[in-house]
Amino acid sequence: MAKGEIPAFLQEKLLVQYGEKLTEKILQGYEERPVTLRVNTLKTDLASVEEELKKAGIVYQKVSWSKEALVLENIREIEIRKLDLYEMGKIYLQSLSSMIPPFILFPEAGESILDMAAAPGSKTTQMAALSQNMASITACEKNKIRAERLRYNIEKQGASRVCVMVTDSRRLDEFFSFDKILLDAPCSGSGTLEIAKARAKNPFNQELLKRSSKMQEELLLKAWNLLKPGHEMVYSTCSILREENEQIVRKVIQKTRAELIPIETERFSGVTLLPTDLAGTMCICPDSLYEGFFVAKIRRI
Repeated sequence: MAKGEIPAFLQEKLLVQYGEKLTEKILQGYEERPVTLRVNTLKTDLASVEEELKKAGIVYQKVSWSKEALVLENIREIEIRKLDLYEMGKIYLQSLSSMIPPFILFPEAGESILDMAAAPGSKTTQMAALSQNMASITACEKNKIRAERLRYNIEKQGASRVCVMVTDSRRLDEFFSFDKILLDAPCSGSGTLEIAKARAKNPFNQELLKRSSKMQEELLLKAWNLLKPGHEMVYSTCSILREENEQIVRKVIQKTRAELIPIETERFSGVTLLPTDLAGTMCICPDSLYEGFFVAKIRRI
């Protein structure tokens, strides 16, 4: 991607946060990535998907940290959507970075899980698969149209123990409590290609960051209130800016009885990380395979 396509405001923020050398590396990482998918183990297995891909003449590579993730070569999403594998919900088109937060949370059988910003359902259905449909998942989405898409994907993927609530998760009654919570918060998208798309109605500027960070803090505080004491949640964004990441987590920890659980980043071999100013958190550098992404794991004391 040409440097001129990236908002000047974002480039300035990156230079202040990361310095010239890392900023150049990040800017080079804003590029088109190959199609990646997750094998839906609720309906099939890796061997069966591999066989079907080979029959279709599709070349793929495996990912070291996940048996279910595959990177496809020289093919577009539109072509994958024509395959029976896709039509039958045996695979889910999902970025590699977005598969990481559910792995870190790792829902298990018998647990109650909240997905606070669930649409279109990639992480919701991934969590259902990780628990083999043995966890009870509540998936929130405030937009009615996006909630319908969420329901469609949940049904298509065979995630049978998911309850969709069409609501802003900040409004959930504190009658609810959960064993684990995933908050993949709405953000500026500074770690993705989306930031290069000029949007007159929503320019990338300080006002956007201010609105995003306010919502993120409110959501994370709500998550803490809904989480059972002694239990864990994961906070993630597709941003690489501290205002939406470390600063939000630090504020909530200071306001609550919460503690960081260090993420074992070494398990994600092949993932290039950016430095963070909050030990134990994880920030993925955008590159040819991965979107920029931030992840933190928090326990309610």
